[in-house]
Amino acid sequence: MPQPSTAAQTWLSRVAWAALLYNLVVILWGAVVRITGAGAGCGDHWPLCDGQVVPHSFTYERVIEFSHRLTSGASGLIAIALVVLAFRATPKGHLARTGALWTLGLIVLEGLVGGIQVLLGLTATSTDPARGFVQGIHMANTFALLGALLLTALWAGGNPALRLRGQGRAGLLSYVGLALLLLMAMAGAVTALGDLLFLPADGSVGLSTVKKDFATTASIIENLRIVHPLISVLGAAYLAYLAAWLRRERPGMEVTRWSNAVWALLAVQLVAGFVNVVLRAPAWMQLTHLLLACVMWLAAVMLVYRALTTLKLSRAASA
Repeated sequence: MPQPSTAAQTWLSRVAWAALLYNLVVILWGAVVRITGAGAGCGDHWPLCDGQVVPHSFTYERVIEFSHRLTSGASGLIAIALVVLAFRATPKGHLARTGALWTLGLIVLEGLVGGIQVLLGLTATSTDPARGFVQGIHMANTFALLGALLLTALWAGGNPALRLRGQGRAGLLSYVGLALLLLMAMAGAVTALGDLLFLPADGSVGLSTVKKDFATTASIIENLRIVHPLISVLGAAYLAYLAAWLRRERPGMEVTRWSNAVWALLAVQLVAGFVNVVLRAPAWMQLTHLLLACVMWLAAVMLVYRALTTLKLSRAASA
C-alpha cells in the first residue's frame, strides 16, 4: 500500500492554518451579530432562516444573521475537508487525524450551541440568565476549536506529539494557566453581553452603574459584569509568572519566543480592556478585544505545547 507523500502532508498543514485564520474571521463576525442585536434576524428558526433555506426578504438584521450562518456552515464544510485530507495525507495513527476529528466535532458542537441560543430565544435583547451561561459555554468551545485547529496544523507539519501525563510541575502549572484563560474568556463573553444589554443608553459608567449591577433587582448577568476585570488582572499576573517559569525550567528557542509573545499580548490586552471600559465598549473596541483574546489563547497554547515537548526533544537528542 503506497504511503502518503510529504507534499500531501504539507497541503494538509496549509489547509489547517487557513482554516484557523478563517475561523477567526467567523468568530469576529459572530461578535458582530451579538453587538448589532441581529441574533434574531432569522426568527426562532434553526438551521433554516425564517423557515426557509434562503429567505425571500431581507432586513438589516437578517442579512447579518444569515451571512453568519453561511460562514459558519462553510466552517463545517472546511472541517469535513480537513478530516478527509488528513486521512488521505497521513498514515494510520497519525496525530493530525485526531486533531482533524476533534476540529470537526467541536465545529458541530459550536453549531449546536448556536442553534440552542436561537431556538430558546436567547438572542437580540433577551436578558434571560440562561443566555449568559450559554454565551460562556459558546466561548469555551470556540477556544477549544481554535486549539484543535492549531494542533492539527502543527502535527500535520511534522511537530512532535504532546504528552499530557508525566510532565510534573510544568504540566500542572500549564494546565492551570490554560484553564484560567478559558475562565477569563467565558467571563469576558458574559461581560460583553452585560454591556450590550445593561449599559446605560447614554453610555455613562460610574459608581451608580456598579451599584445597579449588585442591586436586588439585578440579574445574574449584571452581577457577573465586574467578575471579568477582576479575573483578568489575577489571570494576567499568573500567566506572566507561568511564561517566566517555563522559560527558565524548559529552556529553548521556541519557549523563549512564545513566552515573549505571551508577555507582550498580556500587556496589550490589559490596555485594550482598560480602553474598552473608558470608551464605554464601542463595537470596534469590542472586536479588537475579542481578537486579542483569541490570539492570546493561541500564543498560550503554543507556549505550553513548546514547553511540554521540549523535554521530550532534549531526551531524544541525548539518546
